[in-house]
Amino acid sequence: MSEKSEKAKELFKQGYNCSQAVLGVFCEELGLDFGTAMKIASSFGGGMGRMREVCGTVSGMFMAAGLAFASSSDSASEKGAHYKRIQELAQYFKEKNGSIICRELLQGIEYSTSPNPSERTETYYKKRPCVDLVGDAVEIFEKYLKNNSTSKIDIV
Repeated sequence: MSEKSEKAKELFKQGYNCSQAVLGVFCEELGLDFGTAMKIASSFGGGMGRMREVCGTVSGMFMAAGLAFASSSDSASEKGAHYKRIQELAQYFKEKNGSIICRELLQGIEYSTSPNPSERTETYYKKRPCVDLVGDAVEIFEKYLKNNSTSKIDIV
């Protein structure tokens, strides 16, 4: 486990959602204020507002990829190149975990789509793979960043 991966797991254990934990460890190097990053990622926990759709860790990874690689251009070719990156990142996550869909990752574990977050108890952490998924998403994106050129983007 990398240092960033461990930090992301700690953020999750502190109560941040899965998406926030992933984006949170990359925001500084990508030029995004931590508080702003937490607001941006706040809607994506629990598979997008606890609807159990795309895993929040994956959404956080995609947000970080947007900051690192996306252009503000409306060019179809630039969009296509970025979407290819996103599809690659999704595939790496699927290869490691079998899916990018929250409810599939939680298969066999009782879960709810209630808008009210589950209490973060010791049992919660023991039953759910979320902490490990946070670590996986961070490690995948760290490797991707290391193997692909990027420039820091300063958010004004």
